[in-house]
Amino acid sequence: MQKEQKINSTENIEIQLLFEGIFLKYGYDFRDYGKAHAKRRILHRLGLSDLKTISDLQSKVLHDESFFQLFLQDLSINTTEMFRDPDFFKEIREGVIPILKTYPFFKAWHAGCSTGEEVYSLAILLYEEELLSRAQLYATDFNHIALAKAKDAIYPIGNLKEYTRNYIKAGGKSSFANYYNARYDSAIIDKSLKKNIVFSDHNLVTDSVFGEMHMVMCRNTLIYFSKELQDRVIKLFYDSLIPGGFLCLGSKESLTFSVHRELFEPFNQKLKIFRKKY
Repeated sequence: MQKEQKINSTENIEIQLLFEGIFLKYGYDFRDYGKAHAKRRILHRLGLSDLKTISDLQSKVLHDESFFQLFLQDLSINTTEMFRDPDFFKEIREGVIPILKTYPFFKAWHAGCSTGEEVYSLAILLYEEELLSRAQLYATDFNHIALAKAKDAIYPIGNLKEYTRNYIKAGGKSSFANYYNARYDSAIIDKSLKKNIVFSDHNLVTDSVFGEMHMVMCRNTLIYFSKELQDRVIKLFYDSLIPGGFLCLGSKESLTFSVHRELFEPFNQKLKIFRKKY
């Protein structure tokens, strides 16, 4: 038992030194990522390489930038799908959009957009509500490879069956097939949906606010951060929103334990949609 605890303690020290080294060398700050998530991803990369310890991994990461870029993909959160959690998108359509319609023009920020499925879901929804032309959508992520995939908007054709089911459950008003072109084993999202989307590199941990947003969507990203980092990012979102702006979190996330919870009021507590108070 004592030996196991010593090993775990050594691993935790190695992880701390690894992330400190990455921050000093490359500027990416993972020091406040959730420890359990970080350890899983690090041990995953160790299992795929011929490296034996986290200290070996640190040396490789600091001396081989191409290996660091590979490791960066391990730390990025890329689990997403179109119209994920259909009830959430249905509430955006029925509850949030009527309020957004009162603005002559509005801006929405999808923070941590990964490979883009959810931002295109929002674009489809806004198009069906005749609002896309009045919107500017900002889709950001620190992962350059994921962001490039989001810009390309090419997804495996095998995923479309599930995406179509989600779209229907979310209150889709058309045929989902109208929004993509099938080619061989891929589905290419209609380029008209990209016109009002700006893709940009942004790191929630180190970068500054996106100002004057009417809505911020960041779903199932905060769960991988420490509580302190969650609080910093929630304040970042608060500073990026107009008064009355909407903050949309993931199904496993909450403001309940945040030091900034009093800055927001629930719009739909169950679906994790909140509004900035002032």
